[in-house]
Amino acid sequence: MNEHNHHSTPASPAVTRDPVCGMTVDMEKTAHKTVHEGREFGFCSAGCKAKFEASPETYLTAKDPVCGMNVDRAEAKWMSKHEGKRYYFCSQGCQAKFEAEPQKYLEAVPFAVAEPLMAGRHGHSHAHAHAQATAPAGTKYTCPMHPQIVRDGPGDCPICGMALEPMGVPPADAANPELEDFSRRTWISAAFSVPLLLISMGPMVGLPFREWIGEPLASWIELVLATPVVLWAAQPFFRRAWASLVNRSPNMWTLIGLGTGAAYLFSVVAVLFPGIFPMEMTHMNGAPPVYFEAAAVIITLVFVGQVLELRAREQTGKALRALFDLAPKTARRIENGAETDVPLEAVQQGDLLRVRPGDAVPVDGVVVEGSSFVDESMLTGEPVPAEKTQGADVTGGTLNGEGTFIMKAERVGAETRLSQIVELVSKAQRSRAPIQALADRVASWFVPTVVLVAILSFAAWWIWGPDPKIAYALVAAVSVLIIACPCALGLATPMSVMVATGRGARAGVLVKDAKALEGFARIDTLIVDKTGTLTEGKPTLGDVIADKGVDEGWVLAVAAALERGSAHPIATAIERGAQERGARSLEVADFHSVTGKGITATVAGQKAALGNVALMESLKIEVPQKFIDLMGSAAHAAKTSVLVAENNRLIGVITVSDPIKPTAKAAVAELGRLGIEVIMATGDARGPADAVGEALGIARVEAGMTPEAKHELVETLKRQGRKVAMAGDGVNDSPALAAADVGIAMGTGADVAIESAGITLMQGDLSAIVRARHLSEATLRNIKQNLWFAFGYNTLGIPLAAGVLFPIFGWLLSPMVAAAAMSLSSVSVIGNALRLRSVKL
Repeated sequence: MNEHNHHSTPASPAVTRDPVCGMTVDMEKTAHKTVHEGREFGFCSAGCKAKFEASPETYLTAKDPVCGMNVDRAEAKWMSKHEGKRYYFCSQGCQAKFEAEPQKYLEAVPFAVAEPLMAGRHGHSHAHAHAQATAPAGTKYTCPMHPQIVRDGPGDCPICGMALEPMGVPPADAANPELEDFSRRTWISAAFSVPLLLISMGPMVGLPFREWIGEPLASWIELVLATPVVLWAAQPFFRRAWASLVNRSPNMWTLIGLGTGAAYLFSVVAVLFPGIFPMEMTHMNGAPPVYFEAAAVIITLVFVGQVLELRAREQTGKALRALFDLAPKTARRIENGAETDVPLEAVQQGDLLRVRPGDAVPVDGVVVEGSSFVDESMLTGEPVPAEKTQGADVTGGTLNGEGTFIMKAERVGAETRLSQIVELVSKAQRSRAPIQALADRVASWFVPTVVLVAILSFAAWWIWGPDPKIAYALVAAVSVLIIACPCALGLATPMSVMVATGRGARAGVLVKDAKALEGFARIDTLIVDKTGTLTEGKPTLGDVIADKGVDEGWVLAVAAALERGSAHPIATAIERGAQERGARSLEVADFHSVTGKGITATVAGQKAALGNVALMESLKIEVPQKFIDLMGSAAHAAKTSVLVAENNRLIGVITVSDPIKPTAKAAVAELGRLGIEVIMATGDARGPADAVGEALGIARVEAGMTPEAKHELVETLKRQGRKVAMAGDGVNDSPALAAADVGIAMGTGADVAIESAGITLMQGDLSAIVRARHLSEATLRNIKQNLWFAFGYNTLGIPLAAGVLFPIFGWLLSPMVAAAAMSLSSVSVIGNALRLRSVKL
């Protein structure tokens, strides 16, 4: 006798599944953990952990025995045991099928052979086949709404019906076959729907096309125009609707399939067999009503929405490629004393590479000869380049300054930090789920209810209705389905989002997707970067403090003369500040740069120097204690100090700072009043970070944060049950931006940061976060009103369409009235959404 122990344990950040034995594991309590390819796994025992570490590839994924999907074992929601073996499933429907007839699936053809046959049998589109042909070898595909679904090839998600997307970073020259296919279907659908709409609705706006053509011929023309749209263009929608029924996971595609299918089939019957309809169900000319335009226009509008969504996803892919392209395509390798340029893929661990001025560092490694300043803002977000001398670590993708050095490659390919950041962003973006999931959750009971009511209505009229029974039964059933058509439901979310995004743009808030609007209304924790988010991100001249008997203007003039010709951000700040403060312009000669220390030269005929304490010590110039104390105070106040000397005497100290944005303090205070805890996470040192935090009233400051550390901070807070938003502007912020419940990017920041975020503040004004919060609350409220109105309207209309008033008043809702009610519900939803245009932020 076979036993089936089925488990349906939804994975969460705190509770996961042991990939070896299938037991559920609390990640916060288990002592057995390991990390594989940047991902943490939990185990029920040391034995399971040891098995996994010995052969991780064996336990990462399992094949669904029913549909052949690859299922992530650690995140699988559905698992069953049969004859001592564990089987994992992509959906509850597959699990139920297996448990009902396990031998049927265990004895089937192996999926390595059966998958191509199944793809053909289910009618996967040419776009899917083309995607398989153009994708890189070994590409896996996953669902953006259900990341536990992993498959070897393209197709549709068995749970929600969405098209599976390739994992990882798409090639730069790879076209999106689904976008091309849907764009073609959109234009063809529109070409047929526009004349169809003019014929059917023209009389309402003074265009009597129908009267000119004549009713019988007009109905036939509508049939000819609507058929290509419904039977050809809408094939992907009907396939997804069918899959939702087969997998017992009703969703928006179920409603679209039922609504458009019912309208089209009813109309076909009305054209082909007009005589079966009772006289009271016909127009004055004796012809029954047709609803071809409803089916065709709904399909066209859904295609428009799908194309817009696919284009948005394609932009995200381009941003990932741009991030990946920060690494150069070639590297200059040194072999046997000769230097040659080789493709980046040819670089191996241990190779010696020369990095010339202005080059991007090719891979991660260590400097073995030479020195330079390297711009690491893509990692740290800090604008000041970091000095790199012998023994210093360098990271692939960072930009070398004016010096040159030789490095030894240590981490190449997928092991580089840049590659790991790309993978973090990619995974975090795939984990996002749109707000339409709220409609799908309600649809999970609404759709079966509508279908059941339609069937019961048909049966009731067939049994107890007056003659002709079949006509009354058909009219009642179709009226139920038409009044439940997802026009209003489909418009509820996108209309609110569309209006809200326009309102937000006028307030300097760009919203990328509906999830950002929904999520930000529930945020209780905001992580902010320092540089470029709380501060301006551009060093400016601060204090000029002269020694006794020396004029401050002279100190600044000497410093500006020494910094002339340097491209260092501090030099730029001093030069610009000197011009603004009217400092004299002095002649410079014998300029000499001392790497890591500063500059010496002859200024106005006198020997002069500018730099740090080490430079002064090397020149045997005494640095009084008061200047050392001043430099310490400046560091505590988030300022960088440089010493200025003339004729072997220290004449002053100059500070350079990254000023706090004027609106930052008020914005932080307002967010606190809204119940949002603000946390600063910065790659800067502890002293400057604490100084900025103290100035803005931020209690929790995390300093010295790498991109991975910021990402882990977001994940840790989410595991604690926090609703987390992340605000930043650099490449180093992009993993955390993508992982957060809501990412907020400064419009002046890196492209990948903007693409990784759900909300972008156009002018980098932090007070716009407050406006974004008010906008998100108003939008979420509006969306809920629309959804409840759409469902409530249909819920009231369905009994009327079923004929509950016929026994009392002898009145049966006509499909024409049902269509009018459907249209009215859509108009009401649009009108409510338009109220967001005037919402106060």
